Amino acid sequence: MNGMTRREKQVFDINEIIKILDKSKVLHLGLVDGDEPYVVPMNYGYTIENEKLTLWLHGATQGRKLDVMRANPKVFFSMECDLQPFEGDVACRYGVGYSSLMGKGIAEIVEDVEVKKNALTFLMKTQTGKDFEFNDKLVSVVSVIKIDVTEYTAKYRPVPVK
Repeated sequence: MNGMTRREKQVFDINEIIKILDKSKVLHLGLVDGDEPYVVPMNYGYTIENEKLTLWLHGATQGRKLDVMRANPKVFFSMECDLQPFEGDVACRYGVGYSSLMGKGIAEIVEDVEVKKNALTFLMKTQTGKDFEFNDKLVSVVSVIKIDVTEYTAKYRPVPVK
């Protein structure tokens, strides 16, 4: 990626990155629809295997999001957690403390039933902390999207100490 302006705020520790992935519950999925940006908020699940991050999304079996992905599978995403507004003595010192993760990848609409079951299990574990099982009928009524993350950065902006 192009790099972060405030590099001192960048998070490199994989355990801290996992905390951001676990605490954030919605990612903003950026797509390119022809010459227009299109952003959709979505719940997600994730896996990290051999330091490789994969995101798992689900949704309707048809619609604009899937049509756009089929035409252009390149995606961008962002998520945040631990939002803490703070005040300052002047306007430019107001702000929000947060942790965030953003990146890009390639989206794939998953067809394999077993992969879809696993993906939905990852998604529910991320969203609820609980384990669920899915049958063929349940996975047949949803689409599952796999995002092979090619690059990402994480950031922590603390609330300033007064």
